Amino acid sequence: MKKVVQHTSDKDIQIILGTLLRVGVISSMVIVTIGCVMYLFEHAHETVNYSEFRIDFNTYDSIPKIYRDLMLFKSSAIIQFGILLLIFTPILRIIFSIYSFILEKDYLYVVIGLIVLSIILLSLNGGLAH
Repeated sequence: MKKVVQHTSDKDIQIILGTLLRVGVISSMVIVTIGCVMYLFEHAHETVNYSEFRIDFNTYDSIPKIYRDLMLFKSSAIIQFGILLLIFTPILRIIFSIYSFILEKDYLYVVIGLIVLSIILLSLNGGLAH
């Protein structure tokens, strides 16, 4: 019995990467839309005071806070989760690209991908000034 080894081609990798981006963006859009509809139903009875503008920056300043309120089905947390999904979709693409470069033994692009990934992760963490 022969063992068949399948190799992924560049076209297969491009199809997977395109599908990953498409699914990530569409999922994010659906989640944000659901959260927005829920938010509108929850706050439909409130009147808006246009004379003052206040923003609570501390509501969702970390992923654990978003996750906690997401488990409670809070609409604003659902919207934030959809936005996080949109942010992490290209990061997943970079991670998958690095993996595919490792499979192809293209180490120059592995290093470049790791540099790009570390820059993005560093900037998400607040940068060097944090």
